[in-house]
Amino acid sequence: MDAPLIEDNGLWIRRFHPRPDAPVRLVCLPHAGGSASFYFPVSRSMPEDVEVLCVQYPGRQDRRGEPLLDTVAALADKVYQALLPWTDRPLALFGHSMGASLGYEVARRMEQEQGTALAALFASGRRAPSRHRTETVHLRDDDGLVSEMRALSGTNPHLLGDEEVLRMILPAIRSDYRAAETYAWTPGPPLRCPVTVLVGDDDPKVTVAEAEAWSEHTDGPFVLKVYPGGHFFLAHHQAAVVRLMATQLQAAVGA
Repeated sequence: MDAPLIEDNGLWIRRFHPRPDAPVRLVCLPHAGGSASFYFPVSRSMPEDVEVLCVQYPGRQDRRGEPLLDTVAALADKVYQALLPWTDRPLALFGHSMGASLGYEVARRMEQEQGTALAALFASGRRAPSRHRTETVHLRDDDGLVSEMRALSGTNPHLLGDEEVLRMILPAIRSDYRAAETYAWTPGPPLRCPVTVLVGDDDPKVTVAEAEAWSEHTDGPFVLKVYPGGHFFLAHHQAAVVRLMATQLQAAVGA
């Protein structure tokens, strides 16, 4: 691929640990309110034969001055375009919570518009696209939004106690919650790629049955892994999740 083209989408794609000779790339998609840096530990601990690309959404950190995107469809269109320069090697997607819905929609675009099946889709902490819940956190006032984040334990508590930082990050968090909660699945052909779903057994945002329903969205191999913990079970099982993804990606590339 043309190097300048890759440099042009540097706002979207963060490459914390470049591994130019890796045979496969894992693209990590943050949760609502999350940023690319959330996945720095994953990038650091992934084996040398897997390169990790972390997506940075508009409206946060160094992109906080950019317009927010408050639908999964709009985010998926932009992420899909940003990933095109990286498709010279097999791509896999990992998304947590809202990032899982986004990963599914990006995978659909890859298959339908590029004719390219991913090496894998890893969907974490999110019910299957066809399993709808009515959720209205994005309509709460600021205190209600902060209360939700505290309950899920996904945001650094020091940030939630700093009023100045809160004012800076709440618009992006609300926009992401709006995207996640208004996402509506459009029926279509199932994916062709393998789908692995990860879920905490005490997650208030998704039941094991809702997670297992991801099997309806692929004609490829399906794996469901249930871990002890709540919505952010990843914090306590990072090493196991990294091993799982690395093993599956190495097998996919070998095949």
